[in-house]
Amino acid sequence: MSENLRDIIDISGKVDVEQSTNFLTEETTDKVKDSSIPKEELERLTEDLIAAFKSVYDPEIPVDVYELGLIYKVDVSDVRDVVVDMTLTAPGCPVAGDMVMWVENAAASVAGVRGVIVNLIFEPPWTPDRMSDEARLELNMF
Repeated sequence: MSENLRDIIDISGKVDVEQSTNFLTEETTDKVKDSSIPKEELERLTEDLIAAFKSVYDPEIPVDVYELGLIYKVDVSDVRDVVVDMTLTAPGCPVAGDMVMWVENAAASVAGVRGVIVNLIFEPPWTPDRMSDEARLELNMF
């Protein structure tokens, strides 16, 4: 199995942690079949990564980065290196560098993760539509 094979887990606010066993989309199911990471282990990593992301809060908004929809994509290699694509609510966020480091540290704390890289991206731009219902409720945005 090639070390270059990667499992792409889209956890852009659409995954319910309680139902994380159903996180695989048709697009990723074939990759998991070919992956050296067993499906159960990938599911555990996904659940644990989501929990880790939920521990990182935007200091100006009382909602975590996962529920805000700031995590766009997580890519897990066969050797359990993790690459995260994330964004900010605004490009001029004063804690941009810190928040990237917080997300990196949170992902690195997950058992079985070998290394983490967090890419800060701004395409597509974040909009409130990316927030989960939980975040909307917390911010009274219904």
